[in-house]
Amino acid sequence: MKIAVCSSMAFAKEMIKLKIDLEKLGHEVTIQDDVESHANGEIIEEDKWRKLEIDPLKNYFKEIKSVDAVIVNNLTKNNIKNYIGGNTLIEMAFAYVLNKKIFLLNPSPKEVKYYDEIEAMKPIILNGNLTKIK
Repeated sequence: MKIAVCSSMAFAKEMIKLKIDLEKLGHEVTIQDDVESHANGEIIEEDKWRKLEIDPLKNYFKEIKSVDAVIVNNLTKNNIKNYIGGNTLIEMAFAYVLNKKIFLLNPSPKEVKYYDEIEAMKPIILNGNLTKIK
């Protein structure tokens, strides 16, 4: 299966590991271009000017169009278990309207105000088990 990883850049190192683990299972995996720069500390925090310059949402939308599914790498951030942030929510919505499968590595984050919106996209919860991806 061709899969795009969606995640907060705070989890850049974990995204790279997830990509490797999925590839070991035979999947073709894409991650955003600047994940490695975040993982190795070259980019600590993106500001709005950088986002305007590189336009990550528009660029990743093109990737999401070309895959079979997205997997959301939702881990704990800012004391929120299974965190899904704004950009990741938008990427999930892209996948949803394009009729792509949406996998969540962990259950939906109940502490966010948009929990119902996440659940309405009918994500497949993996509970950390990547072999459930079919």
